[in-house]
Amino acid sequence: MDRRLIENFDWPIIGVLLAIISIGLMSIYSALYPQIQANPAHNLFIRQLMWLAVGFCVLFGSLLVDYQRLRQLSVWLYLLVLILLVAVLIVGKEVNGSRRWLEIAGIQFQPSEFMKITIVIHLAAYFSAKDIQPYPSIRKLILPMIMIMVPSLLILAEPDLGTAIIILCISGTMVFFFGIRWRYLLVSALAIAPAIYPIWEHVLKPYQKKRILILLRPDLDPLGAGYHIRQSKIAIGSGMFGGKGFLNGTQNKLHFLPEKHTDFIFSVWAEEWGFLGSVILLVLLATLIALAFRVARRSKDRFGSLMVVGMASLILWQALINIGMVIGLLPVVGITLPFVSYGGSSMVSLCLAIGLIENVSMRRFVFQSR
Repeated sequence: MDRRLIENFDWPIIGVLLAIISIGLMSIYSALYPQIQANPAHNLFIRQLMWLAVGFCVLFGSLLVDYQRLRQLSVWLYLLVLILLVAVLIVGKEVNGSRRWLEIAGIQFQPSEFMKITIVIHLAAYFSAKDIQPYPSIRKLILPMIMIMVPSLLILAEPDLGTAIIILCISGTMVFFFGIRWRYLLVSALAIAPAIYPIWEHVLKPYQKKRILILLRPDLDPLGAGYHIRQSKIAIGSGMFGGKGFLNGTQNKLHFLPEKHTDFIFSVWAEEWGFLGSVILLVLLATLIALAFRVARRSKDRFGSLMVVGMASLILWQALINIGMVIGLLPVVGITLPFVSYGGSSMVSLCLAIGLIENVSMRRFVFQSR
């Protein structure tokens, strides 16, 4: 192995990542404590540790192959995950009225989580082509728009509004960083505006509409659709400055807080560790994202830089939407907090994202020597 690969490895990213994961494991342990006591050998916390091990294997495995090879494979990876998204709608496992999971050889996973990674790779490959220059013409933007909208609509049909929004946010961030004329943004906004009403009436499910209305009027259904947000705010507020202590969160222990090990894991952490603990977690997440963008800035080729921007924006938008959701600034859309919430597919895909960021960092010397 070329020693320059090790020299260019970004160790601070791994250090911050381990700190965030430690916070996640502590929060999941607290959220699932009754389940762990009832069955110490077989519970979701043990399963999360197993997924974490798989995620780190994927992370370090992704370092072994030069990321430039992904440019040639991007179309095939995109089509493969697209086929899996179609399969979800046909034979996917239905849970709480949604089809988001496929089961292969006894292992359940969400293809939509891997579409987040695949769309980043595919868009980076497209925009790094020699015939595509920054601030491209509208004709050059038609194909990437189709690439973005097809998986977004398939995911929205599951229905999974949160993941569809994340894919749109990631894609928009990549296009913005690559360069887009402001008049195109204005035209796009004017074109989307007439579609808002049909989407509200014919695309969004009744429960999704209610979640948006609850955001505007929290008192509309405090014991129904507004229950999640109400209990989350109580948990976060009751943590005050220093928190109630590990395993001592009352909203958590008394089961008032729903989905506490997944979507509302931040509320568990904030109740037990207070404002101080929340700030520490937010600083760690911000540091991880900043370090990732630093890798993008240092990258010597367009493909690597755009891919890292996409991976960093994945973590950024997912964290912003999740935290905005649990504090009542955004509607509840079912988004996990990166590296903190329970979830196998999410953990593996996010570890892959970190692995690809490190891959670009490690191999930037290849372009420096040219």
